[in-house]
Amino acid sequence: MSTILGCNIGEINYESATQLILGLARKRESYYVCVANVHMVMEAYDDAEFRQIVNAADLVTPDGMPLVWVMRLQGLRQQERVYGPALTQFVLEAANREGIPVGFYGSTPQTLEKLKRNVQERYPSLKIAYLYAPPFRPLTPEEDEEVVRAINDSGTRILFVGLGCPKQERWMAAHKGRVQAVMLGVGAAFDFLAGVKPQAPRWMQRAGLEWLFRLASEPRRLWRRYLLNNPRFVLLVLLQWSRLRRFERD
Repeated sequence: MSTILGCNIGEINYESATQLILGLARKRESYYVCVANVHMVMEAYDDAEFRQIVNAADLVTPDGMPLVWVMRLQGLRQQERVYGPALTQFVLEAANREGIPVGFYGSTPQTLEKLKRNVQERYPSLKIAYLYAPPFRPLTPEEDEEVVRAINDSGTRILFVGLGCPKQERWMAAHKGRVQAVMLGVGAAFDFLAGVKPQAPRWMQRAGLEWLFRLASEPRRLWRRYLLNNPRFVLLVLLQWSRLRRFERD
């Protein structure tokens, strides 16, 4: 495990993350998984309550390349990126193979329909037991209770949650112990799998430039996230690194 600005990130790869998630799904209990990038780490750095939510997750994967680079500098030389949209496909493939029902919570009805069609084309035997696009407002206690009941009654064992950070992590933490499934907060994976938003080319992902591609695609929505958080992340990581090196010398 690696700690980056107070966030505990798992030393894990796609294969081991997928096997862990399926193992939890077989238990038919309540768990949640976060996929951490710079945005999530900075949200957690600024908000102690949110940091507790991330660190209480049953698994936190390094979704962003900057986190992978920091983990390698900390001694985890073989650490790979475990990217939310790619992890989603690994888990879907394994769930399809093992007959584990899945569900999707988040986004819009139109995106969910496209996502369902694309996923079923790729994994014809996969059981999609639950789909719900919540309204863009807080649910009433009665509505929330109905959602929990519907998820549990559907038999869903792996629930993909696409509400965006930090909303999806807060939702999963609030429903731990109530939703009897493994909840995976996968953010933009819904849009990518549905084909409604483009993904960055592989070379940009490997180079840690996916943020630039997304910023160019949605500047009005994402400028604050990237242009404010990214420089702060670099500065704070350098400060953390220098303090650690000083401590080791002393």
